[in-house]
Amino acid sequence: MQDVQVGAYLDMHVPVLTGVNWTVVPGEFWVVAGLPGAGKTDLLRLAAGLMPPLAGSYRLFGRETRDYGEADIVERLKVVLVPEQGQMFSQLTIAENIALPLRYQRNLDAEEAVREILGLLELLELRPFADASPASLSRDWLKRAALARALVLRPRLLLCDHPLSGLGTRHRQWWLRFLNQLGQGHEYFGGKPVTMVVTTADLAPWHHHGTQFALLRGGQFLPLGAWAEVIQSTDPTVGELLASARAATS
Repeated sequence: MQDVQVGAYLDMHVPVLTGVNWTVVPGEFWVVAGLPGAGKTDLLRLAAGLMPPLAGSYRLFGRETRDYGEADIVERLKVVLVPEQGQMFSQLTIAENIALPLRYQRNLDAEEAVREILGLLELLELRPFADASPASLSRDWLKRAALARALVLRPRLLLCDHPLSGLGTRHRQWWLRFLNQLGQGHEYFGGKPVTMVVTTADLAPWHHHGTQFALLRGGQFLPLGAWAEVIQSTDPTVGELLASARAATS
């Protein structure tokens, strides 16, 4: 991104971030932190290509996103966004929700698509819930199902909006461990590292996971560097986002 102005996803004409200059190198794991309302979700939606910048240039896989059209759908599917709330279709089972991208992109019928995802269901421990309705699952499992749906097409860039929010301790630890495996190269992706960006309002859980950190504050995107630089920051907002980490070491 070069001098990008990000609009609010609820009203794209209202700028929430200005002058964003940001390059994500393949294989990096970025943690973008900010207080509520800082623009984290808006930034991820723009990064996913779901809305254009109000100003500036955003190049995705080397191409300006404004030039993407219907013929470029394969390229656009290489980046996926896992929304904070999961957002499953209530009329479909968990397995049918996860398999939906395969039905649209590979022209498979429902049964074929579900068979294709059985290994992924096992990997994410979702097999017992395959035939369940989204309404019957807890937030913990719904967010994991949303991650499974995002991984079906093996994306090159994975964007996760507040992946740890609202999760119990066991599920938080699972997400941290699994995302770390993806970042290092999981067998599901043939051992190739997945480039990732996650957002958070709490930096503490990510100290062993992110390779690069950034802060959203006052409408600005502020790169922080690696964890060693984050922990030494004197920025009061960083201090607030690090409160639990510093309390644990004091």
